Amino acid sequence: MNYTVQQIAEITSSEIIGDKNLLIKNIAFDSRIIYSTKNAAFIAINTQKNSGEKFIESAVDRGINVIISQHQYPQFENVTWIIVENSVEFLQKLAKHYFEKSNLKSIGITGSNGKTILKEWLYQCLWNEFPTVKSPKSFNSQIGLPLSLLQINSSHQLGIFEVGISMPNEMQILESIFHPQIGLMTHIGTAHAANFKSEEDLINEKIKLFKNSEVIIFNGDNLLVDRKIREIYSSKKLISYGFKENNDVFFKNNISRNEDVVVTYFDEEITFPVHQRDEATLTNALALITVLKELNISNDKIVDKINALKAVEMRLEAIEGIKNNIVINDSFNLDLDSLKTALQFLNEYKKSKKSLVLTDIIGVNANSQELYEEVSELVNEQNFENLFLIGEEITQFKDLFKSKTYTFVNTQELIDNKYLTEIENQIILLKGARKFEIEKLKDLLELRKHDTVLEVNLNAILHNINYHKSLLKPSTKMMAMVKANAYGLGSYEISEFLQHHHIDYLGVAYADEGVELRKKGITTPIVVMNPEQHSYDTIIQYNLEPEIYSFRVLELFYEAVQKSGYDKKYPIHIKLETGMHRLGFKEYELDQLSQSLEYKNLKVQSIFSHLSSADVPTEKEFTLKQLEIFEKNSSYLIEKLRYQTLRHILNSSGITNYSNHHYDMVRIGIGMLGESANIDIQKQLQSTVSFKTVISQISLVENGESVGYSRKYKTDHLTKIATIPVGYADGIPRLIGNQIGNVGINKTLAPIVGNICMDMMMIKVDNIPNVKEGDTVTVFNAKPSLKEFAEYCKTITYEVLTSISPRVKRIYIKD
Repeated sequence: MNYTVQQIAEITSSEIIGDKNLLIKNIAFDSRIIYSTKNAAFIAINTQKNSGEKFIESAVDRGINVIISQHQYPQFENVTWIIVENSVEFLQKLAKHYFEKSNLKSIGITGSNGKTILKEWLYQCLWNEFPTVKSPKSFNSQIGLPLSLLQINSSHQLGIFEVGISMPNEMQILESIFHPQIGLMTHIGTAHAANFKSEEDLINEKIKLFKNSEVIIFNGDNLLVDRKIREIYSSKKLISYGFKENNDVFFKNNISRNEDVVVTYFDEEITFPVHQRDEATLTNALALITVLKELNISNDKIVDKINALKAVEMRLEAIEGIKNNIVINDSFNLDLDSLKTALQFLNEYKKSKKSLVLTDIIGVNANSQELYEEVSELVNEQNFENLFLIGEEITQFKDLFKSKTYTFVNTQELIDNKYLTEIENQIILLKGARKFEIEKLKDLLELRKHDTVLEVNLNAILHNINYHKSLLKPSTKMMAMVKANAYGLGSYEISEFLQHHHIDYLGVAYADEGVELRKKGITTPIVVMNPEQHSYDTIIQYNLEPEIYSFRVLELFYEAVQKSGYDKKYPIHIKLETGMHRLGFKEYELDQLSQSLEYKNLKVQSIFSHLSSADVPTEKEFTLKQLEIFEKNSSYLIEKLRYQTLRHILNSSGITNYSNHHYDMVRIGIGMLGESANIDIQKQLQSTVSFKTVISQISLVENGESVGYSRKYKTDHLTKIATIPVGYADGIPRLIGNQIGNVGINKTLAPIVGNICMDMMMIKVDNIPNVKEGDTVTVFNAKPSLKEFAEYCKTITYEVLTSISPRVKRIYIKD
């Protein structure tokens, strides 16, 4: 985009206050992750849930001098305003104009599952055939799609964009903005199906995208999709793909056999090897081939491109590094768009010092001087302490960069110089093209090198929180429980991420947990649910807010407040006993409690209680009784206090099962990790945790031989046994050995055999095709799921997660 303020105002029928000649090349919508202020405007997006206008001050503080908003705020001097009637409609109108002025050949991808994977695969296959632009991450919504379209520039010949909807009547709006020449429909599943009366209604909504498409490519295995598209778009070029032979594109041979697959494309055949043979991967491969053929890519090239496909890594990894560093590993690909994304991610962390490793940008059809001038502008705005440039091309432009800069021909040269290992207390971003293998730097810098890892998907956590928020009134606050090291996931990493996304409160069990977060820069209000007597001084020192559940605790804490010299009303949270019989004030104590609070230098920030059985349908009557008691007692206490305070009683299950009792705040725990006892709710949540390891060794064990300690497992035939480096010291209970539990390899379950050792266990892999040493083993994620693993252990998911040893490396990924 390259418009003046005046041009933007004319396109969108908006009002200008200020300098109409300023140039705008980029529109930022999140004040926290502005990576460049040069020629940038900030748009304050207002939705039913939130107002972006409250972040204008933050954007101005960062150096933005053009604000797009529904209102002007005169207190901000030297700011040019573009005043709009509706910020979302403004964005859509601008994107529509911009897209229609481009001469782009476009591919629009919609469906329930597989949109992002196919977009990334298509980009990997086509970037060196045509200058190509694509949606960043999963930008496909009413706001995300327009932002994606505004990334188009004059050099692009092809655009690949995701288009997603979650409610009726949304696709008509998106199609009016973006009308792809090639329409691609992926799998139709349950995502957002709850918002439509029927699957047919969902399909009817999605296929509106293809109203002006010349070609429609769709999964013909879904008979309803096939019928609706052929009925409505019979005059267009239609190509169906799928497993059934009535499709135009299908697998000719038996895909379950260990041989190359043969794809029939009309009267042609294309043969290529496949390693992953799950239905989703193979279906996506058929869609990919169909689009490539439509773009006149030869069969030989298609086979080469499929063989060269990398796993869609769509993520940035954040890991704990040596010398108190945080290492952000984005060594999967490198172009200008992904560099901007990485710099945005970097801004989510609070460490004041940061360093960057950056390689040549490969495969971009651009003038090198212009390319690296733009790269240097982006990098220079970040004020990196150190900059390490790798490659023969980027090092020629070292003088463009303002940071202390080191240059290297290759990655090994940087490793040998040992500069990186001398860095302390920084964020180190690794950003490079694949050929430079800078993942070796991650191996050099990471603190824990155990092959067994716990992967935590931050975007999935945010999705789950936002889903639960969608069930609440806009005014209802949310407290995220991060006690017990955030259920084993890492309290600081999760808390920092949630703080960045404006969570209202954090909840910990003990003061020490809250202190650790404060020391690392967490400023969000923190409630201590079980404040111990010796910790009161620490609670006050670190501005933590205690739960008060008895008169003894109240008097002792107030005594500590008085001794501290705290001169304001200290915030506390009153716990009421409503039937769980664990902690809390009882009904007959409320008068005394209100009298005791009247003359104390304390403010009741919230009144709350806890449901014992919100996830148990058979205990609904008891839960309703708890809610009745809470309503009665909390209302009485508020009346006695003579001021309004927050009330909250619902946990994750309560949010979804007792929606009439959200009060002023809810508390989310296991729900943000993607777990729910409600089957319908579970379908809407995303898995956030993946416990993985690798196969250390595979052995053939003769008939009658034994495996493991105490010879608990004996073979009855020649058996293939794999050893994996995870045991009870990592959090795997011994009770799931001896064929009680399973792990997953290539989406197939393999039984655990013999006794589980401290650091290892053995699994039987006879039924796993093409299994080999070094293969990834899933302890839990999808197969088996976390819930299934908990069932092996005869426990609950909370216990599984909190039992995972600290020696297991936590990796934080973000799409």
